Amino acid sequence: MNRHQPKMARRVAGVTLLELLIVLTLMAIVAGFVIPMFGGPLSTSELRSTARQLAAGLRLARSEAVSQRRETFLVLDVAGKRFKVDRDPQEHKLPSRVELKLFTAQNDLVDESVGSIRFFPDGGSNGGRITVAAGERKFDVDIDWLTGRVAILD
Repeated sequence: MNRHQPKMARRVAGVTLLELLIVLTLMAIVAGFVIPMFGGPLSTSELRSTARQLAAGLRLARSEAVSQRRETFLVLDVAGKRFKVDRDPQEHKLPSRVELKLFTAQNDLVDESVGSIRFFPDGGSNGGRITVAAGERKFDVDIDWLTGRVAILD
């Protein structure tokens, strides 16, 4: 009887390799579901898509200014991560993880976080730049003041 007791004590105190593999597998499965919920970094394609969305809004504002022969604005809320074209009822939301910076004329800044890009009936604009960034990666949406041309720069 004394011979069997140490063997049992060793068996109860240890963990088998199979038990360890099961626990590690369960942890990997749980991590696979939980980690994406916390939102990892923004991918380059999502960043480029956001820059394209802004460029499309700017081009819409320019075409409205030319076709309707009146000044048209694209209003950008940097803090709220959204923009709106002057008379378009739809407000466009941007990804919350993107960082935005607006460079525009001083008189087109509403406050620290809201400003606009203005387009004139001749197609020109007040000019400016909207920087879309995530970490070290960034895209600049550039608006030429003379022609109103919108370009995305890497």
